[in-house]
Amino acid sequence: MSDEFTVYIDGVEIAARPGQTVIEAADEAGVYIPRLCHLPGLPPHGSCRMCTVIANGRSASACYQPVSPGMVVENDTDDMLEHRKALIEMLFVEGNHFCMVCEKSGHCELQALAYRFGVTAPRFPYHWFPREVDSSHPEVIVDRNRCILCARCVRASRDLDGKQVFHFKHRGPHKKLSVNATARLKDTDIDVTDAALDVCPVGALMRKRRAYDVPIGERLYDHEPIGSDIEHRASSAPDPVEPAEVGS
Repeated sequence: MSDEFTVYIDGVEIAARPGQTVIEAADEAGVYIPRLCHLPGLPPHGSCRMCTVIANGRSASACYQPVSPGMVVENDTDDMLEHRKALIEMLFVEGNHFCMVCEKSGHCELQALAYRFGVTAPRFPYHWFPREVDSSHPEVIVDRNRCILCARCVRASRDLDGKQVFHFKHRGPHKKLSVNATARLKDTDIDVTDAALDVCPVGALMRKRRAYDVPIGERLYDHEPIGSDIEHRASSAPDPVEPAEVGS
């Protein structure tokens, strides 16, 4: 297309278009940039910082950063690896995650990222904050022990379901997912068919009576790591160019 231009991600030329973000251009080119709060179809949020890259020498969230002609993006580097591993570890210690008994195990994006980046145990001390579980609704449960405050359900409820069931309350370490009712989820207008239930990347928002319905070995990330679906889009990866050649 005549309006396409070239962007360089880790020395590889990819085609991009005006109005795209870095993560959108990368996805189309089959380059996986890790993410947790970002989801195609939802407005960008930029809260998880998992998609942080170095764009033209500056740190930026790939889900927000627009592409520009000749932009040089560093994504798969040692520094970015350590940055993302630290974020993953912090999310584990700030919540109460028990992957071995979690109904989302094998489908959880946080767990899958930990596997992809080789995180076996956090280097930081656990916080063990008390978290509320709301099982008042007959079809849905909210387990705030597993919530990573990605706001996917907030945006999906607002923009896809047109309901605004979820929002955030408080700030800092006291920030938590709340509902548009005086106290409990059962008093909201959430429905078991709502899109907000499909977008949670962890096991914080679940439909009842569907736990462990997919056997081990058939779960989403049992055979291929997270991001493989994007990487498969690259039918043939071009050879990287040397940094000195980029933009020359």
